[in-house]
Amino acid sequence: MVTLQSAENALKTVYLGVVSNQLNTNANPLLGKIKQTSKDVWGKEVRKLAPYGINGGIGAGAETDALPQAAGNNYVQFISDLKNLYGKIELSDKAIRASQNNVGAFVNLLNDEMEGLIKASSFNFGRMLFGDGTGLLATITNVDESKVLTCDSVRNLIEGMVIDIYNQDTKVTGGHRITYVDRVNKKVHVTFPSTFGETISNGYTIYVQNSKGYEISGLGKIFSNSDTLYGVSRKEYPWLSPYTKTDAGEISDSLIQSAIDFLEEVSGSSINYIACSSKVRRAYQEYLGAYRRNIDVMELAGGYKALTYNGIPVVADRFVEDDAMYLLNTDDFTLHQLCDWKWLEGEDGKVLKQNAGFPTYTATLVKYAELVCDKPNGQAKISGISATVTNPFTTVISN
Repeated sequence: MVTLQSAENALKTVYLGVVSNQLNTNANPLLGKIKQTSKDVWGKEVRKLAPYGINGGIGAGAETDALPQAAGNNYVQFISDLKNLYGKIELSDKAIRASQNNVGAFVNLLNDEMEGLIKASSFNFGRMLFGDGTGLLATITNVDESKVLTCDSVRNLIEGMVIDIYNQDTKVTGGHRITYVDRVNKKVHVTFPSTFGETISNGYTIYVQNSKGYEISGLGKIFSNSDTLYGVSRKEYPWLSPYTKTDAGEISDSLIQSAIDFLEEVSGSSINYIACSSKVRRAYQEYLGAYRRNIDVMELAGGYKALTYNGIPVVADRFVEDDAMYLLNTDDFTLHQLCDWKWLEGEDGKVLKQNAGFPTYTATLVKYAELVCDKPNGQAKISGISATVTNPFTTVISN
């Protein structure tokens, strides 16, 4: 017979390992390339010594001259708060009782809930990898009379997401669910209650429920114009600013190689991962086809397939801006965590808890982590890439 206790045991012993593996390796191809560790976690913070430059204790001289003066390695301490990441499932008492005498039905019930949790967590964790830590999803550019929202971008939005709406730092309204995203016209349909009376205006911003300012420091943070990174001044340590190129124009091997060469020569960085939007990937495919080049494909961990540039995977990611390409050395990134994914347990050790006043039970998956890049100046971003390229074989030569 299926009971709450057997459900507890299944969540702890069967599903936790599967879910952790899925979220750590298959949630996003970039995440699969980033090492994860509990090292350098102190209390609620990540405190990490990051080396830069080289050891200065070298030199040459005459046979009887003084030896070179010692000048050890240069370090700067990164400090950043661990971010609290949650995923929650809910089971009704009725559904549990209905499957008490049917183990197969109960397994299907749990499988459906866990698959939904993995899908939602994978989407949001992948989104955070390219975010700036603020949790900003989109900016509203228009609101029609039916409260349908037009946004500047919808790449971070998906049906089922529960959102809050802000006017700068003031929360205007929250807890509303997205029912449909028109990705062609960038329109978002949201379920507002019939008594909804708040005014939503152009320029208001959208965040995941209760998440504003609490997400991990993704690539958006590294490539932002913020004065500090991991608590360190960019003005005092200019190497905290990565390589950027704007208004790039048409995609080409030369464009990509110039960024790679710069990183190798200036910071000694070896690029091993390229992320771009699907539009940029199509433009690169078009470029290769225009020059009669073979398109090489490789398979990454998690079953993802990618184009390659000189053996480097070129991965299309839905969370990259339409005109952008990131060139990364993933060896410089670490996901520091207090622990791996765990179920949130009460004092009694239970993970399934009844919602007070409701015939439902919930279980919450939690992870405390922060993403840190040891060498920001070893990374690059190219933006302003055209969606199409000029075909050299269509040029008309007049006599």
